[in-house]
Amino acid sequence: MSGRILIVDDDKSLCEMLAAGLQRRGFDAEWATSGEEAFARVRTREFDVVVADLNMRGMTGIELCERVVADRPDLPVVVITAFGSLDTAIAAIRAGAYDFITKPFETAALVLTLARAVAHRALRQEVRMLRERVANANRFEEMIGASPAMTEVTELLGRVAETDAAVLITGESGTGKEVAARALHARGPRRAGPFVAVNCAAIPGNLLESELFGHARGAFTDAKTARVGLFQQADGGTLFLDEVGEIPLLLQPKLLRALQERTVRPVGSDSEVAFDARIIAATNRDLELAIEEKRFREDLYYRINVIRVELPPLRARGADVLLLAQHFLEGFAKRMGKPVAGFTPPAAEKLVAYAWPGNARELQNSIERAVALTQYDRIAVEDLPETVRNYRRSHVLIASEDPEELVTMDEVERRYIVRVLEATGGNKKAAAKILGFDRRTLYRKLERWGLAVEPRDDNG
Repeated sequence: MSGRILIVDDDKSLCEMLAAGLQRRGFDAEWATSGEEAFARVRTREFDVVVADLNMRGMTGIELCERVVADRPDLPVVVITAFGSLDTAIAAIRAGAYDFITKPFETAALVLTLARAVAHRALRQEVRMLRERVANANRFEEMIGASPAMTEVTELLGRVAETDAAVLITGESGTGKEVAARALHARGPRRAGPFVAVNCAAIPGNLLESELFGHARGAFTDAKTARVGLFQQADGGTLFLDEVGEIPLLLQPKLLRALQERTVRPVGSDSEVAFDARIIAATNRDLELAIEEKRFREDLYYRINVIRVELPPLRARGADVLLLAQHFLEGFAKRMGKPVAGFTPPAAEKLVAYAWPGNARELQNSIERAVALTQYDRIAVEDLPETVRNYRRSHVLIASEDPEELVTMDEVERRYIVRVLEATGGNKKAAAKILGFDRRTLYRKLERWGLAVEPRDDNG
């Protein structure tokens, strides 16, 4: 046991007896014989719990409880009341007491109550510190992070926001590319205009042209009326082309011309229409490799890649995992109406240790699940998804003397490649350079092992 306890009772002998009993059990206990003296100490010294008798001369236990709760809301007050005085105990709880015990009581029962109260205060302090860290973290609109990697990103976004240059946001799936795009729009000179987003991978290639550029009446079957495309809808604002690497090769020259000329020609129309929108594109693909493989036009790449912002994966952001987890937790707890305030230390360790291949999106889903399932005021390890609970970092075992622990060369290579990818934050170009072979070879090996690789467009 541990914790600093202040005992308050006008019976000096009882104070001395309780203090001695608690000290034997590991608490740091001191006492006061009046409510006035106790409140003066609370205001100048740090305690974890106040234990106060309700029936005292002068300031009563209820009055002391009310004053402590008003002045130090983080400090739990446990009240002691005579057996059978339930109405008084209820009054104490209404005054803000953490708990109450009735006389006569066993020291062991008091110790159990105090241990819970100390843990409760520690939790509240932990939550307060996490909230302060979330509030004080480097924020760029809805982007949260205090790690060096995110500090560098938010500083770059701050410089880019006030310009009108095209921006290419890169990063793994789930790293928050649309969040970054919306943040750029909200901080930019076009903030009063619309933010129009389109996922280029979600629209069939034969419909994407019409979606982007619009179409004239009668341009194709079912085109009974003319339709304004997304470029025109974004006029005066920002057009966000998510998954730009998925745009079919045949459509890419038309997109390039639209970006160069700042005009679009709706499908089935003979005239062009001007637009005025900032272009922000995003991809989780390696566009340079796609250019080498003739799946993406080099001239289009340079047109959208005026300023590049690379978002780091969550595993490369250190303690940002806990900042984001606390941010998500508070939102889901409020939405679900559950009094969940934080994480147990073992759960926090699991969150930090996990590699988060799905990045912030996976973390958000995991926290939503945990808040929905937990029966306590803190997320415990058992509330986390199985993949997070049972995660083990990859390692390459070469020093063992036990033949049962040794693995094949293929498995050694697989583990080492995974380790290099973890070390480079998933950057396959950097990983291939370290490993000593080109990216195509790396992709083939990852595909053979069934590891996460962006899907290829076989038609490109």
